[in-house]
Amino acid sequence: MISIGIEQLALNPPADFKGKQLAMLCNQASTDRSLCHSRDIIDRVFPGRLSCLFSPQHGFYSEKQDNMIESGHMHDPATGIPVYSLYGDKRKPDPHMFDGIDILLVDLIDVGTRVYTFIWTVVYCLQTAAATNTRVVILDRPNPIGGHLVEGNLLQREMRSFVGLYEIPMRHGLTLGELALLCNREMHIDAELEVVKVRGWSRNMFMNDSLFPWVFPSPNMPSPATAMVYPGQVIWEGTNVSEGRGTTMPFLLFGAPYLHHEQVVDSIRTIPLPGCILRPLVFEPTSGKWNGKACKGFQIHVTNQEAFRPYRTSLVLLQALLTLYPEQFAYTSPPYEYEYEKLPMDLIIGDPDVRYALEEGVDILELERSWQEDIDGFKELSRSVFLYDGI
Repeated sequence: MISIGIEQLALNPPADFKGKQLAMLCNQASTDRSLCHSRDIIDRVFPGRLSCLFSPQHGFYSEKQDNMIESGHMHDPATGIPVYSLYGDKRKPDPHMFDGIDILLVDLIDVGTRVYTFIWTVVYCLQTAAATNTRVVILDRPNPIGGHLVEGNLLQREMRSFVGLYEIPMRHGLTLGELALLCNREMHIDAELEVVKVRGWSRNMFMNDSLFPWVFPSPNMPSPATAMVYPGQVIWEGTNVSEGRGTTMPFLLFGAPYLHHEQVVDSIRTIPLPGCILRPLVFEPTSGKWNGKACKGFQIHVTNQEAFRPYRTSLVLLQALLTLYPEQFAYTSPPYEYEYEKLPMDLIIGDPDVRYALEEGVDILELERSWQEDIDGFKELSRSVFLYDGI
């Protein structure tokens, strides 16, 4: 049985926290095994020391459904303390927000994918912490899609945005704590940072191996199955293909009215897509793209988490739709996550050359080989911040 960072902190409260003023970056999913919220645990272990909360994208209650839907500051009704939104008029906390804070605790569920913005909120907090001499302690949690599998091209520096502030692959294989350590060092932030480790977790474990209850960290991340496909399926956000928002299975479903099941299946038949079955279906979103329209598409059923390659799978499907439906398929236009000029698809994939290659019909397996050296370099760099064994 694993024990996450907040549980470990409560079991062994650090002596040097005594008398310190605390703040916490968290949201409604920040709970322990018994589903007790972390801010309540901190308030119990360090009575009267928690002075404010910070919330990431989607709001403290994870109630905001889509990208660039901002949340405002508020007061936590349970404790009465201020909650500062870091997905509102600003995404980086102002130094004055850290006034009087000695230690910022971070307890967020990450999903192991570069474009999931929580890690970049942490990075912005580290930058403000470094400027204000505030200590940061990350209460770590498992990577739900495994800490031993890395996939995708590296983000290119010119594509930095709120869906990627440092050059990592789409599926990075690190915990939030490990990735924060890497960014703090490699981005030369140099904040005072430490990580309270998860006990009992190893790198080759998936979420269902951990037997830890899943609490959705954002509105469209309802299950570990969603997290497993997300490193690939998120690319549909940069297109007019529905990624399943407005259904009960976001990212597990995708499609558009102009798709034809047989054509798509035939076009990808010779390409190895291990560990999954694409089941044809029709769905009708109740919001978002194609609201109220019947979308022909597929549900991704992951049959082997170890073998499944989410990024490859979705790139293969993207290339198929580019080829089959050049008149109907379209990329979405800016803005996307506060970038008003660059194509959203380029920000998501992280490298325009990958998009060009897909459009030109370059074989996906050849593409993967072309970025293998970069991936090997990232893996070697990552080992320097590993906190857990298993590979």
